[in-house]
Amino acid sequence: MNKKRIFSGIKPSGNLHIGNYLGAIKNWVKLQDEFESIFCVVNLHAITVSQDPELLKKRTIEIARVYLAAGIDPKKSSIFIQSHLPEHVELCWILNTIAKMGEIERMTQYKDKSQKEGRESASVGLFDYPILMAADILLYDTQVVPVGEDQFQHVEITRTLAKRFNQRFGETFILPEAFMTKEGMRIMGLNDPLKKMSKSAASAYNYIGLLDDTDTIRKKIKKAVTDSGSEIKYSEDKPALQNLINIYSSFSEKKPKEIEKIYEDKGYADFKNDLAEVIINFLIPFQERMAGLSDEKVFKILWDGAEKVRPIAKKKLDEVKKKVGIG
Repeated sequence: MNKKRIFSGIKPSGNLHIGNYLGAIKNWVKLQDEFESIFCVVNLHAITVSQDPELLKKRTIEIARVYLAAGIDPKKSSIFIQSHLPEHVELCWILNTIAKMGEIERMTQYKDKSQKEGRESASVGLFDYPILMAADILLYDTQVVPVGEDQFQHVEITRTLAKRFNQRFGETFILPEAFMTKEGMRIMGLNDPLKKMSKSAASAYNYIGLLDDTDTIRKKIKKAVTDSGSEIKYSEDKPALQNLINIYSSFSEKKPKEIEKIYEDKGYADFKNDLAEVIINFLIPFQERMAGLSDEKVFKILWDGAEKVRPIAKKKLDEVKKKVGIG
């Protein structure tokens, strides 16, 4: 029986943090045994906002290292860089011609970012971001897209475009399903539990970077905001503590109720000290695995991954071009 195919990717912008790992990559490692898996470094998405070219190159390879150190196995999964396959951009352009301005303007990510920058100065690339993401997904006959809650809307617009194309030109695209698990829970900012942990946050105390050293991790957890009272309780009315317990739970594989029991006679200081150590116990060996991956080895894996998926991308694009009358 053929496995279903999944596709997902991360942008090489900002510092990758534990929210990226717990919200996405940790889940991918498990899914690669169950699905035919394609994981991409989406560097074309990164340039929808201004980037330093040299830093972008460095971060692109760094994300591939993160994938590998986290346990994405190139024998089980295909890993490649988005820009190495021009089919992504070609399909994006074709999908642009059937997408509607109104539906893209309603996309949350565009609304949020264009409001921050000012709509007049937001790039066309930022507006087009969801169409490129749709192209990424549809190019590989992706059946399942592992996403966080905030990305669900992107899978919906992908389905809308696929349906529209199929109605106009005949059955071509599979309609992908969004796949969300509890493991993909949103990890919130250490300095603001009401906003998602973000690699582009103004303060470094918002997140714990995957490359942070032990002293930095301890310092950031010590400064993490907590709720009023001193009881270690997992509840909706204690969002800061709930977030910290989610992090503890995800790294330790202990259920929130177990964590409550461990700290029923203890306070925030004990809990935070132990949480820092739980994170450190994961990150130190992870960082060592990253450091052990040479540039040469990473480039080879990325090149092999691109060559492995290229025939799938080419076949789909050729079919699309033929149907619209340009191939």
